[in-house]
This record gives sequence, C-alpha cells and structure tokens, in this order.
Amino acid sequence: MEKEDIQILRLMGEIEKDGNFTQRELSKRLNISVGLVNTFIKRLINKGYFKVKTMPRNRVKYLLTPEGIIKKSRLTVEYLQYSLNFYKEIKKLLLAKYRQMEEEDNKRILFYGAGEVAELAYLYLKMTTLKLSGIVDEEMEGKRFFEFRIKSPDRINRIKWDSILITRLDRVKQDTERLLNMGISLDRIKTL
Repeated sequence: MEKEDIQILRLMGEIEKDGNFTQRELSKRLNISVGLVNTFIKRLINKGYFKVKTMPRNRVKYLLTPEGIIKKSRLTVEYLQYSLNFYKEIKKLLLAKYRQMEEEDNKRILFYGAGEVAELAYLYLKMTTLKLSGIVDEEMEGKRFFEFRIKSPDRINRIKWDSILITRLDRVKQDTERLLNMGISLDRIKTL
C-alpha cells in the first residue's frame, strides 16, 4: 500500500468522524502539510468521494458520499492486508535474527529504539531463550516499555548485554553509526 493511500485513508477517516475541520486543523491532526490536505481534498471531491457544504462564516463542511464510503472501505481492507503482511514479515525477520543470535551464544540483548517494532520484537523474544536486558532511546528516555524503564543511549555501558538489536526501521544507518561512534563493535550490533 502506498504512503499516499494511507494518508488519504486517514484523511477520509477524520472527515467521516467530523467534517467541520478546517484544512489547517486536518493538517495538524494528520501531521501533513496544509497544501497536501488541500490537494487530497480537491482530488477526492473531483472523484465524487466528498461533497462540500458551505456553512456560515466562510466555513465548509466535508461530507463523505456513498462512493467515498465505498472507497474508504476498500482502502481499509488494503491497509489491513498490508498491515497483516507487515506483521508476518517482521515476525519472520525477528525469529530468524533471534535464532542467529542464539547460535552465536548470545544470552542478553539490548533494544535500541522504542516503538511498534520494539514492541513486536519484545513479544517474539518471549518465544526464545534470549533475555532482554533493557531498551535505550534518546527520545523516549524515562518512559516505560513493558517492565523496563527506557534509558538514554549514553547508559549503554552500564547495562549487561551481549548484542544490541536496532528496533527502529527508519533510522538504522544513523543508529548504527551512533553506536559505532560510541565504541560498540559492529559484530555486536544487529539489524533486521
């Protein structure tokens, strides 16, 4: 599923909940630019997925048409299939990585990066003999991650671990470079 389709699905969902949002409000809620919201709305209106109703005080209300509801349903099914395939692939990658780590005689691992991938990594870790020593993430320091408190990366050397698994998919290169700059050897850094 394309990123644009996901953004359109989210936009349609917000408008279905409440069509009284301004484009600026939608932009903030969806974390995309006002120009992109405007482009999507124009495109969806032209395709007949939205109707625009003029309201007092120069406001408009967006209404999902029956065609829009069908389109949103199709996008939702595509998104669910995409998500299911993503989770299946992540599970396969994680279990293969864990098997490799066990074969290398690792006992304790450290996660680098909190988020959804780390949560999945933790759940699948329970299917192995490996133990999680902790989790580090500079942006989430101090927050809870299951029974762990997230630490700052500068505390890595105070935690006992055999390997670090980078559990952020969007910054693997930067995270690897940061760990290397901290003196962690490449053979102790694991990626998916």
